[in-house]
Amino acid sequence: MPILTTIFIVIVALMHFYIMYFEMFAFTKPRTLKTFNITKEKAENAKELAANQGLYNGFLAAGLVWSVLYPDTQIGLQIALFFLSCVVIAALYGAATVSKRIFFAQGIPAIIALILTIISI
Repeated sequence: MPILTTIFIVIVALMHFYIMYFEMFAFTKPRTLKTFNITKEKAENAKELAANQGLYNGFLAAGLVWSVLYPDTQIGLQIALFFLSCVVIAALYGAATVSKRIFFAQGIPAIIALILTIISI
């Protein structure tokens, strides 16, 4: 897998592991409240939902890591194509329903990685 493609895929994976941490283990902490622009009360009420969403972000990250570690590069690129497409779709949905910031924070890096992946196939 080309190095630039790998770098961008790993960046997207690390971002999603980071988001997973916030949503699963630190959703009611001050830094998370500021990041997600929510009150402590809303966070307490939504922490189970956030943990579930965090788990899905972890699955996306794990799939992206799997894609770069897969021994057959062409299959790894196809795996990356699937998981990056999922990230882009999730970012578009998040931008439409929650905040446009989601598209810029998650969508743009995933789109760059997706384009690099397509070029690499």
